[in-house]
Amino acid sequence: MQGRATISTISTIVVDDEQLARDELSFLLKDFPDIEIIATASNGIEAAKLIENIEPDLVFLDVEMPGLDGIGVIRNLREKKIPLPYFVMATAYENYALEAFRLEATDYILKPVEKARLAETIERARRIVAERTRIAEAISLTPASPRTSAPVNAKILVRKAGRHYIVDSQEIIFATIDDGVISVIASSVEGETNYDTMEELQSTLDPDQFWRVHRSWLVNINKIREVIPWFKSTFQLKMDDKKQTEVPVSRVQTKRLRTLLKL
Repeated sequence: MQGRATISTISTIVVDDEQLARDELSFLLKDFPDIEIIATASNGIEAAKLIENIEPDLVFLDVEMPGLDGIGVIRNLREKKIPLPYFVMATAYENYALEAFRLEATDYILKPVEKARLAETIERARRIVAERTRIAEAISLTPASPRTSAPVNAKILVRKAGRHYIVDSQEIIFATIDDGVISVIASSVEGETNYDTMEELQSTLDPDQFWRVHRSWLVNINKIREVIPWFKSTFQLKMDDKKQTEVPVSRVQTKRLRTLLKL
């Protein structure tokens, strides 16, 4: 798609266990056109899952929540080695910010939120997110080193119900990882692999055919059935499996998708 505006949105998640607080902050954020609230969460567990799956640029995260609090969310993501978004901790007590900064939360706002302070926070977030995006896109678009022997016809072992199946890589529709377990969805069978990481699995497959569209998803580009607009600036891929699974494309990989499919 040519002639697109150069101003990009900042995908944002608002997390607070109080509905009123979520609504109030969301209302204030409407004054910032580039802030795109793509999801809200009412607890830490839900927030951690959303951050892992959606990969937002910016997260407003309540510190004091029952169960998994804001600090716990950041620790959870760091333990999983998930790249952290730009966190803004929301708290009624300024002393909580010290612990947040130690965990790489970038900023904090005090409740009740003041519009002027929020504007300062948004301006800092814009600068950091823009730089992170620039670096990530540069890395993602850097050509990979040539392989001496591309495994075009690799065979993958897939386990299902106590049996072991050998699957030709051409049959693989996509692979996904959840809680450290990698599942492979192929035309003939669906099951788990013995690979420990997505990087390890990806290294055995043809890089011209298999694309890491998201941290947790690896797809066969020949098995994409449909490209679906998702939010204002991202997409999902409907795959050619029985369930027609919809796979998210990360914001960084969206640029490659536009180039690949001339969107």
